[in-house]
Amino acid sequence: MSTTRTRTAVVLAAATAALGLALPSASAASCSTAWGSQPETVSDGGGGTLDDVRAGRHDCYDRLVLDLDGIDAADVGYDVRYVPQVVQDGSGRPVPLRGAADLQVVVHTPGHTDAGAATYDPRTDAEAVAVGGYRTFRQVAYAGSFEGSSTVGLGVRARLPFRVLVLDGPGDGSRLVVDVAHTW
Repeated sequence: MSTTRTRTAVVLAAATAALGLALPSASAASCSTAWGSQPETVSDGGGGTLDDVRAGRHDCYDRLVLDLDGIDAADVGYDVRYVPQVVQDGSGRPVPLRGAADLQVVVHTPGHTDAGAATYDPRTDAEAVAVGGYRTFRQVAYAGSFEGSSTVGLGVRARLPFRVLVLDGPGDGSRLVVDVAHTW
């Protein structure tokens, strides 16, 4: 019986190689994608300022991080959801994004001080963070800050599962984290 299993494994491996297919890696098998793709909202909170937006790559997901200054994690309010099109705060103008799905990330924190000085000023609104070479992210665009909230548009490869976390630090601030899985 073990000879039959060995032959089957050898034939399967040869067929896989001949067709140019890749077997799933051990790390892919351990990736949890049970997050879902429904909106995630915490309406309480607000305050502080948006100071930076950055991104990172992980084995199972791509990560977007919004750095918030002067606000505790318990006070961060947000709304993250897939939308037909992300629009600019205030004007309602469409924000074109690369990718097959648009994820709108709204944090109830302004990107400016009470006096109107910008605390977050990306290199360009359309390319707020460079995400070339990422598996899931296609584009990060800053859609602006209006009436105490800031919006970031995230163009993704497809409508994939995501999760939202709020973490303490650094310093007297916190971070709004959006992870988008590479697969379902």
